[in-house]
Amino acid sequence: MHAITIEQPGGPEALVWADAPDPVAGDGEVLVEVAASAVNRADVLQRQGFYNRPPGASPHPGLECSGRISAIGAGVSGWSVGDEVCALLSGGGYAQRVAVPAGQLLPVPAGVDLVTAAALPEVVSTVWSNVFMVAGLRPGETLLVHGGSSGIGTMAIQLAKAVGARVAVTAGGKEKLARCAELGADILIDYREQDFVEEIRAATGGAGADVILDIMGAKYLTRNVDALAVNGRLAIIGLQGGVKAELNLAALLAKRAAITATTLRARPLEEKAAIVAAVREHVWPLIAAGRIHPVVHATYPMSEAPEAHRVLEASTHVGKLLLTT
Repeated sequence: MHAITIEQPGGPEALVWADAPDPVAGDGEVLVEVAASAVNRADVLQRQGFYNRPPGASPHPGLECSGRISAIGAGVSGWSVGDEVCALLSGGGYAQRVAVPAGQLLPVPAGVDLVTAAALPEVVSTVWSNVFMVAGLRPGETLLVHGGSSGIGTMAIQLAKAVGARVAVTAGGKEKLARCAELGADILIDYREQDFVEEIRAATGGAGADVILDIMGAKYLTRNVDALAVNGRLAIIGLQGGVKAELNLAALLAKRAAITATTLRARPLEEKAAIVAAVREHVWPLIAAGRIHPVVHATYPMSEAPEAHRVLEASTHVGKLLLTT
């Protein structure tokens, strides 16, 4: 088969579409003929040599894909050759074929075409597990999403609105904020010109955000705590703003607040399967009903993965970038 290989870490040019060994479906796995994959920040970090794949994972980048099942390993039930699926991966999406644990498969939801379905597994699993399963966002609460125009952000806005929450977002520029508003965001904050702590307090009568979904890490840690409401929950899922920061624990104590930090890729298979099952139960009906939809900025042939990475790093996009085989 062909796959994106990374001989040496580096810039986008390190991504090369080349011959690679065919994967084999092991026990509890299926083999998927990939129709499309999606570009995530973790792929950029892997390309740069900063994000090692978990033991046993495919050497090729790509944390989600869509396609058709072409083979089924021992011990797998409930799936058949030819089924159209999308999948959460530990790697290997940037390829023509990938082996996937059966517990990480999802059927392509009604109303979504096979290629577009590749935009769903990683963002939906990340948002649902962090905002709802861990942080416990409830109807009537306020969610602050940093990077509201990203793939994660565009999905978080829609899911939070679907359950009756109020949504604030940060994004850079009027155009991106306008797109967030179209998706349902109530409070629009341009991080280039506005202080999100002041803006979220003003918009909530001084209360603050009940849940914050953060991709920045160290850079925003202190201000995120300041922006939290009493009993607020800060969910950190990215480190674009650095890895080390000081934290005033007295401020955290005063608000009886909680901070969680999670990644999805390295979790045990059982945890991933539980998240995927929850997504299928709670989110897939919303997609089928047309209440939530994947936001796709652009689609590129897999051989043009370097250009897709350049667009992601330039942050000129809204939503997801897809790669097709």
